[in-house]
Amino acid sequence: MARNVPAPTDPTSHLDQFAAFVEIVRILRTDCPWDREQTHESISHLLIEEAYETLDAIRDKNDEELSKELGDLLLHVVMHSVLAEERGAFSLNQLIERISAKLVHRHPHVFGDTDAENTTQVLQNWESQKMKEGRTSILEGVPKQLPALLRAQRTQEKAANVGFDWDNRGDVWAKVEEEIRELKEEIFKNDREAGIEEFGDVLFALVNAGRFEGYVAEEALQTTTNKFTRRFQYIEKRAREEGRNLKDMTLGEMDAWWNEAKALKI
Repeated sequence: MARNVPAPTDPTSHLDQFAAFVEIVRILRTDCPWDREQTHESISHLLIEEAYETLDAIRDKNDEELSKELGDLLLHVVMHSVLAEERGAFSLNQLIERISAKLVHRHPHVFGDTDAENTTQVLQNWESQKMKEGRTSILEGVPKQLPALLRAQRTQEKAANVGFDWDNRGDVWAKVEEEIRELKEEIFKNDREAGIEEFGDVLFALVNAGRFEGYVAEEALQTTTNKFTRRFQYIEKRAREEGRNLKDMTLGEMDAWWNEAKALKI
């Protein structure tokens, strides 16, 4: 038997709309075979997927898609909360209470008597509050499952917030050059394990140099990968137009089309 879709008592009230949305999720958990079978673990990868789709919408400056993807993220937040509620772990109300309390506690310069005149002081206060809450390391809050470049940057940022950072860009770039020299040495020695370690050191040093210049390494590499994809797809398009197979072409021929794509600002 079909259920009526919950409607907000006051369609103009955000609270009423949110309550109606939560009720829809609870009904799905009861009445939909697929939703009923889900667990935290079974939908965890979808949460990550939705987060990346949200990032795509932000990078594309597509507000319509951003609205949709934020809605999908909200669905996952509510779904996980309902799952936890069913297990007796915590309720959605408790979740909201906890994040509200944390925001107030972590912003004493807004809700208390602590001073913070700039972003650096805000971040330092934030890390100080975390340590007072029982953490033994400022790096504990960096998720191990983050993409490697982003994890490296967040780790470096947290260390920098407590003063573990370079004094000037000259030293930063000297470190990059040092790591590249060490990588070349291991490569020429044919020491694969040492080479892999030194390659990681080069990447870490480059992320740090980018951070020092105000760049986000993850975003920079995504941008470059997108650019490479567009230009390579241009080569594929030109090959199709001429009825040719890329495997039968020389690198010089493909490179000529690559340069065409660059000239066209693709």
